[in-house]
Amino acid sequence: MAQIDFKPTTLANKNIAMQFIPSIRKCLHLICLLISSHLIGENTVQSSETADFIYIETNGIVAVEAEHFVTQTHTSKRKFYLTTTETVPELSPDGDPSHIANASGGAYLEVLPDSRRNHSEKLIKGENYSNEPGKLAVLSYKVHFNTPGRYYVWVRAYSSGSEDNGLHVGINNTWPSSGQRLQWCQGKHQWRWESKQRTEENHCGEPHKIFLDIDAPGIHTIQFSMREDGFEFDKWLMTRDKNLTRPEDVGPQSKFDQVKIHDSLPLTSSPKSESSND
Repeated sequence: MAQIDFKPTTLANKNIAMQFIPSIRKCLHLICLLISSHLIGENTVQSSETADFIYIETNGIVAVEAEHFVTQTHTSKRKFYLTTTETVPELSPDGDPSHIANASGGAYLEVLPDSRRNHSEKLIKGENYSNEPGKLAVLSYKVHFNTPGRYYVWVRAYSSGSEDNGLHVGINNTWPSSGQRLQWCQGKHQWRWESKQRTEENHCGEPHKIFLDIDAPGIHTIQFSMREDGFEFDKWLMTRDKNLTRPEDVGPQSKFDQVKIHDSLPLTSSPKSESSND
């Protein structure tokens, strides 16, 4: 297994290493993007047996590019597809054009097909809509947390209608109520950071209610699952700061702990079979 680690091993090397870290991070982002582009473009699923992209929380915050997931599961009905400046999914229906302009890292994910864009179109539970988390198009990411505690989750998304603005978040294969029904109502037709939970009292969402609790330091799996198809997903962050000011533009810089890439990346022609979970 080939491994790249950002941690300088001696104080003597630290200053030299720090000079090269920005360039290394940029190169690693391109490597991850190329791998993701190839895998998603071929309708395949990347597994933890082929590569691990591990992000790191420092000073109570971690930011992650949406396209750098480790696995995608529950894809028999809907799936997150990659869009870049050179790659656009050829699936229909998809009622809007690419929104690659101003996307962080020059890439984003979209849940397709997008068969319900407004209230007049048929809602099919378990297909183009899931109010239950963890059932459709589940993305998993690995994050090394140094500081346990409560983290508030923000997501950068693009919404152009009333039925493409919902998502769920969970941790370590659990889906707490505090991670359900992220909602976007404001800032249509642009990339917008949001951290609000849709409630019975407020369908446009209430702040400070989307959070996950990290019970111990170490590597945890953060997961997102589809609520509505057509959802466009660019980047996410977790922060200890309950009153974080809405990030501007692409938000905080992503920081890797490690990128481990196996010597070979075997591909499969179809998603993993998960009939018992779909």
